[in-house]
Amino acid sequence: MPIGKTVIITEKPDAMKKIANALSNGKAKKIEKRNGFWFEFTYGKEKIIVGCAVGHLFGLDTIKDGSGWKYPTFNVEWIPSHTKKGHEFSKKYYENMEEIVKKGKKFIIATDYDTEGSVIGYNILKILCGKEDAKRMKFSTMTKDELINSYENMEKHIDSNQIESGLTRHYLDFFWGINLTRALTIAIKNSDKKGFAILSTGRVQGPTLAMLYEKEQEIKKFNSKKFWEIESNLKIGKLNFTAPFEKSKIWNKNEVDKILVKLKSKNGIVKSIKKREYKQKPPIPFNTTELQSECYSQYKYSPTQTLSIAESLYQKGYISYPRSSSQKLPSNINYKKIIRSLGNLKSYTKFAQDILGKEVLIPNEGKKIDPAHPAVYPTFEIPNPKNLTSQQKKIYDLIVRRFLSVFGSNSIRESNTIKIDINGNIFNLVGKRTLISGWTEYYKPYMSTEEIILPKIEIGNKIKVNKIKSTQKNTQPPPRYNQGSILKEMESRNLGTKATRAEILRTLYSRRYILGQSIKMTKLGESVVIALNSYAPKIISEDLTKKMEMETEKILEGKLSKETVIRRAKKTLIDILKDFKKNEKKIGNKLIEGLLDAREEENKMGECVVCKDGQMKILRSRFSGKFFVGCSNYFRCKKCHFTRKACKCKCKICKDIKGKCKCSWKDKIWNPTCQTGYPLPGHARNMATGKKCNKCSTMIINVIRAGKRPFRMCLDPKCETKKDWGKKKKNTNKTKKKI
Repeated sequence: MPIGKTVIITEKPDAMKKIANALSNGKAKKIEKRNGFWFEFTYGKEKIIVGCAVGHLFGLDTIKDGSGWKYPTFNVEWIPSHTKKGHEFSKKYYENMEEIVKKGKKFIIATDYDTEGSVIGYNILKILCGKEDAKRMKFSTMTKDELINSYENMEKHIDSNQIESGLTRHYLDFFWGINLTRALTIAIKNSDKKGFAILSTGRVQGPTLAMLYEKEQEIKKFNSKKFWEIESNLKIGKLNFTAPFEKSKIWNKNEVDKILVKLKSKNGIVKSIKKREYKQKPPIPFNTTELQSECYSQYKYSPTQTLSIAESLYQKGYISYPRSSSQKLPSNINYKKIIRSLGNLKSYTKFAQDILGKEVLIPNEGKKIDPAHPAVYPTFEIPNPKNLTSQQKKIYDLIVRRFLSVFGSNSIRESNTIKIDINGNIFNLVGKRTLISGWTEYYKPYMSTEEIILPKIEIGNKIKVNKIKSTQKNTQPPPRYNQGSILKEMESRNLGTKATRAEILRTLYSRRYILGQSIKMTKLGESVVIALNSYAPKIISEDLTKKMEMETEKILEGKLSKETVIRRAKKTLIDILKDFKKNEKKIGNKLIEGLLDAREEENKMGECVVCKDGQMKILRSRFSGKFFVGCSNYFRCKKCHFTRKACKCKCKICKDIKGKCKCSWKDKIWNPTCQTGYPLPGHARNMATGKKCNKCSTMIINVIRAGKRPFRMCLDPKCETKKDWGKKKKNTNKTKKKI
């Protein structure tokens, strides 16, 4: 029987600790159990227990009916996450929560205030507590003041629209994921080559992959064209400057030659001077996508990595909730209090003083809003920098400087364009300088402003010409997406949500559909898009995905029901899978072809450094079963250059042709063209980087092992870069002799 305690359900251990300490003023009792813990204390006359999940304690799974893999299937249920492979770590949190809720009479949901957090809280409430409703704490920061205020002014009911919208998204993603994964995998199994590989796509994965394929095709179809640029090197006073010809690209070489003939004058004349002042407005606050994009640009952090680091800062109370679409800062967060507090950190003292000297603080904001949370901002609870990791320091500094910058003054810049006539041909000399730094002073580490200060020049002045040169160039294809720009593109196309886009991108990498920081599609990724586009185009349709995103938003707004959206989605998926089933074998043949090409592509390790003719490939020893890198010329005879089966040399045993005789290769001896080979680390995924070692010239590979930090190495085990590998570092500390 419940004993009358109030149970607060939080999402993660750090959140549990912050809430418990805030409400108990640091006096909460820590109860340790199963290598986990929870907190108990009294608030006024109320006895409170604060427990935590660790993200989702429950996940969707198919109900096993003994029929094996088939599609479509919609027979699903919520099961404890720890029963799934890879999620065993959540078991102690599940069991602790199971014990805690038995002591409760009243329940409060204090998970993150968004659709995912609401689903996490609701599943615990419904499945473990047997309740359909509870009170709800809402907060955007983990500061003590906001957590206490959130508790004292909590909502009387859970946020049903968020829960319904979140549950709908889970069902849609699961139905799409499980059915399309089964369909693709079965298609490969039923192909002419009867292969096996588990391939997947999803409601948002498919359209995102198709978008990347479009870019890949755009690059492949691009026809590069030659053009020429002409520039002059000028001397003004004691300084040299470069001024380009007024026509930026010249497409005809004859035209270039004619211009160069006219440019033999040793002096130019200043024909006109045009000065222009312009303003650079402060930036707008970070939302999730902008933060991820900027962190990739500045630090090359992946979107998933950025969100994880930002989440850790949020859990400690140093920044607001990092999952938000908003570009607005509400005035009720108390700008002055935050800026005054930030001023206590030496790096920001001067900036804080500048901003606080203003009569009114009005941030420069964007248009996007988020009903759940404001834009990302630092709180007044400042960290001790010594207690932050290097990654946390970088992201915290970026968020703080961006926050301060939105309150900064406009930056005033001046451009100065001088037209110089050299024998009837105009060259443009451009100067740039900052007149008033404004907000750029705060954001200086993360931006660069070009400063070209020109000496005083007047119309009619003669300018000495040092040199005129022409340069041939080629037009370049459009750039590939990187991990920052792809998120912005997904957002603009309404693919995924602020919380899921990073995970979708990570999934595409893990499925080996894409690779590289400048995102390139693999043969496997291309084959998936080509097969689906040919026979089941709705699977990769942006329009269909956008429609479902809009419908889940309408659930959030209370304009549609979960049941209606799920019913429509099931019908659509059934129709899609009917078409898929009709073309299953054709799709399978396309996929197996792409799969084999992808494996061949992955196994390539560059040119052989010994014979210079063969290709290094990942091979598997038929004797030991271990993987190694060997030269493709091992399979060609050194004398006749044919493969084993086609070898034209005479067998010394039976005198017949080696390629046809039945003598064992061990007896008749195989004489390969090249025997270069290198061992590979075991129990690892070894991937080529496309780069060579400066010392031994062999390929540098990425070595990825489960649960361990990836590392890079070259192939040659005898390379001098590995001379200290395996050696223990000498202890240089002086030790006292025992007496």
